[in-house]
Amino acid sequence: MEKKFFQKPTIYVGEVNINVTNLNKSLEFYRDFMGFKVLEQTSSKAVLTANGKTPLLTLEQPDDVVPKQGRTTGLYHFAILFPSRADLGAFLKHLIETKGNQIRLGASDHYVSEALYFDDPDGNGIEIARDRPSTEWNWNEDLVEMATVQMDAEGVLEAADKQWNGMPEDPLMGHIHLHVSDLDETENFYVNGLGFDIVTRYPGALFASTNGYHHHIGLNVWNGVGAKAPAKNSVGLNWFTLIFPDEEKRKETISKLEQLGITVTKENDFYVTEDPSGNTIQLRLEE
Repeated sequence: MEKKFFQKPTIYVGEVNINVTNLNKSLEFYRDFMGFKVLEQTSSKAVLTANGKTPLLTLEQPDDVVPKQGRTTGLYHFAILFPSRADLGAFLKHLIETKGNQIRLGASDHYVSEALYFDDPDGNGIEIARDRPSTEWNWNEDLVEMATVQMDAEGVLEAADKQWNGMPEDPLMGHIHLHVSDLDETENFYVNGLGFDIVTRYPGALFASTNGYHHHIGLNVWNGVGAKAPAKNSVGLNWFTLIFPDEEKRKETISKLEQLGITVTKENDFYVTEDPSGNTIQLRLEE
């Protein structure tokens, strides 16, 4: 894991906030199984961290919560990026031993990374990944070579040099992957508004990043072109943060968004906007 892709001058995803139907049940999953620590907690909300100080994931249980709605925009998955293949192997072994018969697991090699896929108890998508060194990524001009092929699960398990003992100290929110309603509108917003570069194109999907990363954001229309936004109280994404290197870059980005006719609202020390599919984004500064 190369931290240059998650620090100045990169714009990257910092935290993801999702709705769940039962906070206690979700905490059993995210804290007791996945190994997150609880940074703050109320009766309806829990802020989760790995290092004890930086929020990575927040769970909220609205009073009138409804189950995950199908064929909508919103969260496809969020990706927790582990520091090493050994960490990924330790987690895979832990998953097999503790939830092998309970979780439907996917595993892929994307050339740039190796990844595990599964859902939380409410169907929120999760990816756990480790990056290959960027020197091993293949670029064709501005596009990085990515694919979805079978992961060498045995090799990943063999790489584990320790027992799973909760989240590694320094995982990151590697990326977020979203369902959107229209790829052209979405590309205009993320490229010409937020300043991301398109680094990979798949059938029905775009992958975007800054500073030469393989992707900080995935965007797809696999739930259907014209898909509607889910209800605000449904299971799924509430918002995610984009971390900007400084105020100058954030102001420049806000100006570009407003020139596109996009509404940006100030709240406390951050700004809030929505992409054309109704996905809410908080524009924050690196602390």
